Amino acid sequence: MKFKFIVSIVALSLFACSDDFVDVESQDQNSENYFNSEEDYQSALIGAYDMLQASYINVMLGEIASDNTLAGGESATDVIGIQQIDDMIHTPSNQQLRDIWSWMFAGVNRANYILEFQDKTEFDGKNGVLAQARFLRAYYYFELTKWFGDVPLAVDERILFGTETSLDRTPQSEVYAQIELDLQYAIDNLPYTQSETGRITKGAAQGLLGRAYLYQGKFQEAANVLDELINNGPHSLVSDLTTLFENDNENNAESVFEVQYTDLEGAGFGCLQCSEGNVAVGFNGPRNFNGPLFESGFSFNVPTQEIYDLYEEGDPRRDNYILNIELFAQENADYNNGAGVSWTEGFEHTGYFNRKYIPRQGDSNIGDQNLTNPNNYRAIRFADVLLMAAEAHNRGNGNDGLALQYVNRVRERAGLDDLSLSGSALLDAIYLERRLELVGEGHHFFDLVRTNRAANEIDGFMAGKHELFPIPDIEIQLTGNRWEQNPGY
Repeated sequence: MKFKFIVSIVALSLFACSDDFVDVESQDQNSENYFNSEEDYQSALIGAYDMLQASYINVMLGEIASDNTLAGGESATDVIGIQQIDDMIHTPSNQQLRDIWSWMFAGVNRANYILEFQDKTEFDGKNGVLAQARFLRAYYYFELTKWFGDVPLAVDERILFGTETSLDRTPQSEVYAQIELDLQYAIDNLPYTQSETGRITKGAAQGLLGRAYLYQGKFQEAANVLDELINNGPHSLVSDLTTLFENDNENNAESVFEVQYTDLEGAGFGCLQCSEGNVAVGFNGPRNFNGPLFESGFSFNVPTQEIYDLYEEGDPRRDNYILNIELFAQENADYNNGAGVSWTEGFEHTGYFNRKYIPRQGDSNIGDQNLTNPNNYRAIRFADVLLMAAEAHNRGNGNDGLALQYVNRVRERAGLDDLSLSGSALLDAIYLERRLELVGEGHHFFDLVRTNRAANEIDGFMAGKHELFPIPDIEIQLTGNRWEQNPGY
């Protein structure tokens, strides 16, 4: 059965809906009243998993910040924070950046709540519970440091109300060091397969650790851990990529780690992070769509002509990963007794939509379908693992033979000819394959930043400034203005 991240009683008071620095549980919930049984630890763990669902905003904004997509929406003022990030004119008062900060720190606090009391009660399998909590802490901190750089690091203790005036930002190198420790613990204490689908595995920890190494330029370390996952893990590429992102093919052999979503109610536009559904899916859909297969949305995050045209002739990924709505309309001209497919053009309409994550018919008939879409986010795919490993070998030990083997596995799945390249030409090909294979999944902006290509690729990107996003101004104010803002803001 799919592991559903339904919020437990412990987690209810941890929602990041307030204006506080981070959100924590009531001080009445202390170690005397809780963590007295395995059930308590498992309930708290579900609460820590639950904040993964709020990372939909990280994925969508990570794509919009890149040159893959435009903000879209209804108008130039539709969710102004998203428009600003697209145009690289965002400021420390950007609401969406504040959401990322507060929601990811809420996840950190939920994981640390478990780890703070990790020694209170013994039970069989506790190391596995702690390993999942440590992976989650690493995941949330990885998101925080890749967006904001130096961030407060809390280990095995919660950030409590009143402590914000004494907190310092921790250097990014130290944050990464803790991420590495947490993920190595998870690797050492988790199996490759879990009895409940959706729970964190050894492979998920290896994939995230490889990504963290790659972001730091630790190419040999990345190659080692990713090779281990490739050679000994249970994952493989799905042969039919047309099914890869469909809801009836979630948690498949290619999925190393997925954020689980369900179509349960429980959220509104005043508390988007409360949704059990993938909110980004509704944002990505065509406006006022009438046709087969898909449902309407708000037309945000629209792919550009540039990314559509980058695919080779005959590459099936193009039309399976990006919806060309004009072509789709032509192919379904007889829909509705010949009336055809219709939609409303939104702001910055390009004619393209993120087919991986747009609403499908029949996905959800509960509440507001824009908030209850159950489409899982494929956070770490085996194709990504292969391409990360290819880059690590090319940039690290210069093993271009193995790098070429890995990138060609991804191309062969798409029915494309093998490459025969080496050195910098191979590296450029790997970068391109990452862009084409992972389009719409929120990685491209950070790929451009970590490889020092962003200033040449993204309109409005200022080197020395836009590699990081600004710390939300309210967070600096809560420290008594002790923190320095990120450069340029």
